[in-house]
Amino acid sequence: MTRPLLRKLLPRTLLARNIALLIVLVMLSQICSILVLLHYVQRPRVERAAAVFATYVSTLDSLLAATPAAPRAALTARLDAREQLPPEAGEMPPAGLLRAYRTYQRGVFLDSLRKHLPADMPVTWQMKGAQRLWIRMHAPAAGNGAAPGTPYWIALPIPEDAQGNGLEAAIFLSLGLAVLAALAGYAIQLHLNEPLRELTGAARRVSAGETPAPLPTDGPVEIAAVGSAFNQMTQALQEAEATRALMLAGISHDIRTPLTKLRLSMAMAMPRDDDSNFVIAAESYLDQIETILQQFMDYAGSGEREEARPGDLNALIERLAGDFAGLGHEFELSLGTLPAIPYRPISMMRLLMNLMQNAIVYGGTGLAVRTWATADAVTVAVGDRGKGLSAQELEKLKAPFQRGRNARAHSGGTGLGLSIVERIARLHGGGLQFHARDGGGLEVWVVLPVRAAR
Repeated sequence: MTRPLLRKLLPRTLLARNIALLIVLVMLSQICSILVLLHYVQRPRVERAAAVFATYVSTLDSLLAATPAAPRAALTARLDAREQLPPEAGEMPPAGLLRAYRTYQRGVFLDSLRKHLPADMPVTWQMKGAQRLWIRMHAPAAGNGAAPGTPYWIALPIPEDAQGNGLEAAIFLSLGLAVLAALAGYAIQLHLNEPLRELTGAARRVSAGETPAPLPTDGPVEIAAVGSAFNQMTQALQEAEATRALMLAGISHDIRTPLTKLRLSMAMAMPRDDDSNFVIAAESYLDQIETILQQFMDYAGSGEREEARPGDLNALIERLAGDFAGLGHEFELSLGTLPAIPYRPISMMRLLMNLMQNAIVYGGTGLAVRTWATADAVTVAVGDRGKGLSAQELEKLKAPFQRGRNARAHSGGTGLGLSIVERIARLHGGGLQFHARDGGGLEVWVVLPVRAAR
C-alpha cells in the first residue's frame, strides 16, 4: 500500500525527483539550523533580557513605593500611569506565518518575565500602535494609618533583545539562500540532463533506422563514458547492417541465378505447348520461391536509404486501386482532403500494396480504403468484411515470421507482410493499428504524423 502511494507522489522524471530531493534537504537543513539557533542561542538571550528587565521593574516598583506622594505623582505621569489597562493594550494582531517568529519570541519573553515578577504584577504587551509593555505596579503605601492606594499600570519600552528584528532578517536571508540553492541545483540538473536528452533522441533515431551523429564525449567522465559506449554500439550496428545487406544481396543473387537457369532448362527440355501438370506445378513452385526471396529483401531493406519527398497519398491510393480493379478487385474509396506529407514513394507503395493484398487474400469482400487528416496526423485505413483474425490476434502478427491460423489455406507466405508494413510505418514516424470495422470485418490503420519523414 505504501509503495504504490509513494510511486504516485514521486515525480515522473529524474530531474524533478532530484530537484524535489534537493529542495527537501535544503529546507530540512535550514529548519534544523533555525531550530538550533532559536533554542540554544536566541531563547537564552531573551530569557536573560527578561530577567534583567524584571529586576529593573522590581527596582522601579520599590522606588515608586518609597517616593513621596508629590514627586511620585509627577514621575508616574511621565510613565503614562493609568488605573485601568487601555483597550488597545489587550488587542492582539491576527496570527500569520510571517508573524510566527515574533509571536514565539514575545511568548518566551513574557513567560520568563512573569516568572521573575511577583504574581500580583501582571504584564501585557501592547501590539497596536506603538509597542510597549504595560505592567501593573503595586499600590503606593499610605501614611498615618490611611488605606493603601489603588494599583496602577505604567508603560515601559520593550527591550531590544525581546524584539528580535535582526534575527528575523537573518531567518528571511536564510530562506532566501535556500531558494537560491534550489535554483542553482535546478540549473545543475538541467545541465546534467542535456546529454541524457541527446542520448534519448539518438536512440530513437537508431530504432527508426537512421544513423545519428556521434554523441559528444567531452563532458563529465560518467556521461562521456555513456556517450562513447553508445557511439561504439551505433558503429557496430551500422557494420552489422552493411554486412546483412551484403549477405542478403549475395544470397538473392546466388539463388536467383540457378532459378533462372532452371526455368531455362525446363523450357528447353519440355516440348512446346506442353501443359502437363508437372510443368504447371514446377513453375508455380518457382514463382513461390521468387516471391519469398522478394519478401525477405523487402523486409531487409524497408526503404531506409530511400529519400523522402512531399507527395499526395490520395493519388498513390487511387493509382493502386485502379491497378487492383484491373485484376478484378474493386476497392471502395473514401478519400478525405490530406496535406502533402513527405514519404518514401517506393516504400509507401509497398506498404499500401501489402495491406490491400492482405485484404483481398484474407478478407475477399467489402474492400475499402479511406483517408482523413487531423491537426497532427494523417490516417489511411484499409478494410474488408472478412471473418478472419481479430484485431488482438493481428497485433501479434507484427513480429517477423508470425502467421495466423487463417494463413494455412494460403501458400507462399513467409509471415513478413505485416512486419514490413510496421517497419515502413515506423520509418515514417508513424504506427500500425487494428480496429474492428462498423458492420463487421476489420480495418488496418496507418497513422502518419504531419511532419517530415525521418
